[in-house]
Amino acid sequence: MNNSVTVEVTRGNLVESRHQGLAVVVDGDGGVLFSAGDIERGIFPRSACKAMQALPLVESGAADAYGFGNRELALACSSHSGEDAHAELAAAMLAKAGRDVDTLECGAHWSSDQKTIIHQARTLEKPTALHNNCSGKHSGFICACCHTGTDPKGYVGYDHPLQRQIRATMESLTGAALGHDNCGVDGCSIPTYAVPLKGLAHGFAKMATGRGLEAERAKASRRLFEACMAEPFYVAGTGRACTRLMQIAPGKIFAKTGAEGVFVAALPEKGIAMAVKCEDGTTRAAEAMVSALLARYFDEGSAEQQALTGMANRQMRNWNGIHVGDVRVVGL
Repeated sequence: MNNSVTVEVTRGNLVESRHQGLAVVVDGDGGVLFSAGDIERGIFPRSACKAMQALPLVESGAADAYGFGNRELALACSSHSGEDAHAELAAAMLAKAGRDVDTLECGAHWSSDQKTIIHQARTLEKPTALHNNCSGKHSGFICACCHTGTDPKGYVGYDHPLQRQIRATMESLTGAALGHDNCGVDGCSIPTYAVPLKGLAHGFAKMATGRGLEAERAKASRRLFEACMAEPFYVAGTGRACTRLMQIAPGKIFAKTGAEGVFVAALPEKGIAMAVKCEDGTTRAAEAMVSALLARYFDEGSAEQQALTGMANRQMRNWNGIHVGDVRVVGL
């Protein structure tokens, strides 16, 4: 199945770029409420599935043992911008488990936020692993290992006990068989698995509703979603799409981006979740797609719907503030 154009980018009166994509909205039972493109095709969720990967932190009892609140749990699900508050909280999480930055195996990179990277360039010789956008997730991994008495060394490896646990968790949620055949290595060095887009969305719908989940997992899922919705800055950062989407409707939208044009979102009160993939990996198209889908499920003319529609279809301005074109959703 060919995936149709879902987003166009104009310049002047002409279409300059077209993005093809696939999208799906499902309920807790896996019923498809909307679809576009080949939703059974395997895609790598990348960082979009971090809330699934954070479940062992809660289910193991580590989050409670270390006194983690909403900010720590949100950071464990995050792809943060490496701002000072993010790095400081990741360090504090590690300290609760008696560890420090040297235990992190995610690698180091500069902040993705322009103001922050200028600040870092002026004050740091080089970034540390705490500034990695995945340091919150990795700090959560390490805390889960330490609490259960598992040696965290090599925790990014395919055969490490924690990664085996995460693999089983994701299989249960998505319904996909995960193994070497559909495994790759993510940017932060942990395994990443290709799953059908529909299965990815269904997994998040299960987390949002508790349908088909054991009581402990349903409770942990709800706790992670509520933490992210309560502390959206710690899920992403200043000006980021995940943060902005959750701020539009506080406590109603869970949203999480993934690399290469992936985005997931859930509306727990409505019992639905969604997933999108831009074929060419463009983030701006995935952001527009998920915003447009979310807008469908808010009251016509409401402030939430208008704000979401504004994120889906937006003007592009150059450095002089001149309106030069538009990003617009056309196929959803």
